[in-house]
Amino acid sequence: MLDFHSAPLDASAVERAASLIEQADALIVAAGAGMGVDSGLPDFRGKDGFWRAYPALREAQIDFYNIASPSAFHSSPERAWGFYGHRLALYRETVPHQGYDLLRRWGDRKLHGLRVFTSNVDGQFQKAGFDHAHIHECHGSIHHLQCLEPCREEVWVADEFLPEVDEQKCQLRNSPPVCPHCGGLARPNVLMFGDWGWIDRRSAAQGYRQDAWLSAVTRPIVIELGAGTTIPSVRHFSQRVIHQFGGRLVRINPNECDVPTRLDVGLRMGAADGLVSIAKILGDEWGSPSAGGGDG
Repeated sequence: MLDFHSAPLDASAVERAASLIEQADALIVAAGAGMGVDSGLPDFRGKDGFWRAYPALREAQIDFYNIASPSAFHSSPERAWGFYGHRLALYRETVPHQGYDLLRRWGDRKLHGLRVFTSNVDGQFQKAGFDHAHIHECHGSIHHLQCLEPCREEVWVADEFLPEVDEQKCQLRNSPPVCPHCGGLARPNVLMFGDWGWIDRRSAAQGYRQDAWLSAVTRPIVIELGAGTTIPSVRHFSQRVIHQFGGRLVRINPNECDVPTRLDVGLRMGAADGLVSIAKILGDEWGSPSAGGGDG
């Protein structure tokens, strides 16, 4: 049997969400930053949330928008890589919550399977055992690198880079990664603020594959998780699936869960609790989650 959290919820809305999932021939997971919070990843919403995670940046009065930018790598590469190196190490250590496992099992029951669209750069879907070819990371991946300049349109994996970070100062202690071609500083292959140098070839190829798959489905359901309106990339994608491909939407968000039509369902819950609540309605035949999710 599944281990369910007891939390107040709209039972009828959860039942309607489960019904939409049952009726669909394809499952699309659209995930924002809130998806990772239930795995213990820091919440960057607002300056206070960001500065709680990085007190050294509070002292320097550097907010998320300033450190998450190519200009930070030009002006202070040790600090920029202190921030991104800490995140890279954290994501490598994090175990995805059981909601990932539920989604993967639900997708296995669908005629056309499952695809993922995410603005998260953490690689948690890959770590949870999702097919790498079925994931579109619209903002890139911290597990890949590129030249800061860039000297050429090339992306490579970050597996050999093992950051050593002074967390008190948010500074990289060991040597940063460098471009294998020009020898200049490398940066994460993620879309940053004020970023005109991001190499999007890898992400674009993922998007082309996903669009080809979407064109073949007839009853897609989007399960949108932890996606807000501040950076609306994921919400725009959900809307596109509804309008262009005739999909329906289950939006799970603890704060912003309004949905565009009465045929869609909004659940004012966190990602993990929302998925587990739906799983209780779907029943054990849809698969029981492993303890704590997968590690790929």
